[in-house]
Amino acid sequence: MSISVFRTPNELVTGIGSIAHIGEKARKLGATKVLVVTDKVLNQTGLVDKVVTPLAQAGLPVHVIDEVIPEPPFENLEHLASQVRDQGYDVFVGIGGGSVLDVTKALSIMMTNTDDVRDLVGIDKVANKGVPFILVPTTSGTGSEVTCNAIFTDTRDQVKKGIVSPFLLPDVAIVDPELTVTVPPSVTAATGMDAFVHAVESYTAIRANELTDAIALHAIKLVSRSLRQAVYQGHHLKAREDMAMGSLLAGISLGNAGVGAVHALAYPLGGKFKVPHGVANSLLLPYVMKYNVVANIPKFAEVARAMGENVDGLSLRDAAYRAVHAIAKLSQDVGIPASIRDVGVKEEDIPALAAEASKIDRLLNNNPRWLTVADIETIYRESFGGKLFQE
Repeated sequence: MSISVFRTPNELVTGIGSIAHIGEKARKLGATKVLVVTDKVLNQTGLVDKVVTPLAQAGLPVHVIDEVIPEPPFENLEHLASQVRDQGYDVFVGIGGGSVLDVTKALSIMMTNTDDVRDLVGIDKVANKGVPFILVPTTSGTGSEVTCNAIFTDTRDQVKKGIVSPFLLPDVAIVDPELTVTVPPSVTAATGMDAFVHAVESYTAIRANELTDAIALHAIKLVSRSLRQAVYQGHHLKAREDMAMGSLLAGISLGNAGVGAVHALAYPLGGKFKVPHGVANSLLLPYVMKYNVVANIPKFAEVARAMGENVDGLSLRDAAYRAVHAIAKLSQDVGIPASIRDVGVKEEDIPALAAEASKIDRLLNNNPRWLTVADIETIYRESFGGKLFQE
C-alpha cells in the first residue's frame, strides 16, 4: 500500500433534522457573534431561517450577508471580505450550494492571511488557519462541505481557478437532506451529476487508494439509483437522502483522491462561457470516460456494476464500455445537454479551449490516461458533435 493522507472535516453531522444542532455546534466552537453567508435567492426562500433560528435560540447574535453570486469571481469574494473584516465575527456559517460554501471557506482564511486572494491559488499556499466555520449544503452535488478546495472565476483570463488547503476543511459540516427537497429539477440534475463526476473521477484517479475506492463506489451506487427519482420526484425523501449521502461520500473521495480531465476540460467552459460547474462537468463526463476507459478496464467494469448494469457473462472490456454507455444514459435521462454546442460553444472556439485546458496540470496529472493538447481537442470535438459512439 502506498503512502496517502486522508482528510475530512473535524465533525460531520448528517441526517434528517440534523440542522437543529447548529446552535450547539457553533457554541462549542466558541462563537459569540456569527456571520451567516448565503445568496439572495436562498435567503428569499426562507431556508436561511433554518440556520438563523437555532443559532438565535442558542443565544448567539447573528448577521446574514446574502451577496454571493453564482460561479463567484474573485471580485465578489474581495467585496464580501471588505464588508466582513474587522466586524468581530468569530464563527462563519455558509448555507447554500457550492458557490456559497466556497466563498465561506475563502472568507475564513482571508480574515487571517494578508495575501491577495489570487496569490493563494494552487496547493498549500495558505499560511494560517482561518476563522472557524460551519458548512451547510442545500444541494447534493458539489461536496464542497468536505473538501479542501474552493473554486473561483478569474475574470482577467476567464478561467476557473482553485485554492487547495487543509485550512479550507470546515470545523463542522451539517448535511440535512430536508434542506434539499425544494431544489428545482434542473439544479438537482446538474448538482447530482456533479457528485457523480466526483465519484467516478476520484475512483479512477491516479491518486485513488483503497479508502477512497470504497467510498467512491458507494457514492456511484447511491447516485445511480436515486438521481432520476430526486430530479422528477423532488419531495421523495429517500431519494434525497441517497443523494445527500452520495454527494457527501463523493466529496470525501474527491477531497482525498482528487479528480482529473473532466474537471480540467470543464474549467474553461465555466470561465469563458459561464456554464454552471455541474453542467460543464456532466456533459463532458461521457466523452472523457470514453477516452479514459482503456487505461483502467477493471475499474470501469466495477463502475458499471455499481451503476446496476448487468455485466454477467461480459468480458472485462465490454463491461467497462457498458459503464460509459450507462453514464451517458443517466446524464440524458436527467436532462443534461449532450453537446457543448448547447451551451454556446462554436467549433472555432475549440482550439483555444483545448490550449487552456492543457495548462491545468494539477488535474491532468491525476487523470488515468495522459492527454495531449490534440487529445483534449479531440474530446471537445466529439462533445461538440454530440455523439458518444458512432452507430
